Amino acid sequence: MCELSDELIKAAFPTPVADDASAMPLASEPEVLSSLESTLDERASRDGIWVFGYGSLMWRPELDAIEERLGSLNGYQRSFCLWQWRYRGSRTSPGLMMALDHDGDCTGVLYRLPEAGLKAQLVPLWKREMTGRGYVPLWIDAETRDGPVRAVTFLVNRDGPRYAGRLPREAIADYIASACGHAGPNASYLLETWRYCRRAGIADPYIEELQQLVATRLRGRCGT
Repeated sequence: MCELSDELIKAAFPTPVADDASAMPLASEPEVLSSLESTLDERASRDGIWVFGYGSLMWRPELDAIEERLGSLNGYQRSFCLWQWRYRGSRTSPGLMMALDHDGDCTGVLYRLPEAGLKAQLVPLWKREMTGRGYVPLWIDAETRDGPVRAVTFLVNRDGPRYAGRLPREAIADYIASACGHAGPNASYLLETWRYCRRAGIADPYIEELQQLVATRLRGRCGT
């Protein structure tokens, strides 16, 4: 069975890629902060918040959480449905990033953030997730072993130009295996997500199949 690895990705993408700041229009800081304020206004409690991560927020949360739990959503699925023209892709070889999309189900990580210093933690998070205009914040109800949790997460912006729709898995693998930007290969993002799911005991056939498909393509590219 072919599996993705750091060595395989490095062999396929040995040369760094220069940044192209014009490749993807970004939201301004006032836009991002306005989105954060609107989202905070919608919360029912003023005792901190929970954040639901399903992609890079699982393996690179950059949050000082006071509690973590695995949680599951019904009605939303993890999906490579967001075009990436910068960072881990380019205009000539676009990548695909993960987002929550409608239908299905998804297991991810819930992070509880305290009220003290809450905005100071959320501003960098909002800049990270919202600057690319690919997501919309969404309050969801997640199920955990310790009961339901109300949390905020990031749903794909279906009305934006970055929404790729429901692509076949073979096509997704083609894009991921070909894309690289100044932040690194698109395949590395998939690799870290797959690794985290395995460590955390999250069974995700979608991610499992995609890492195999991408690994097969990279091996073909490297001639191994």
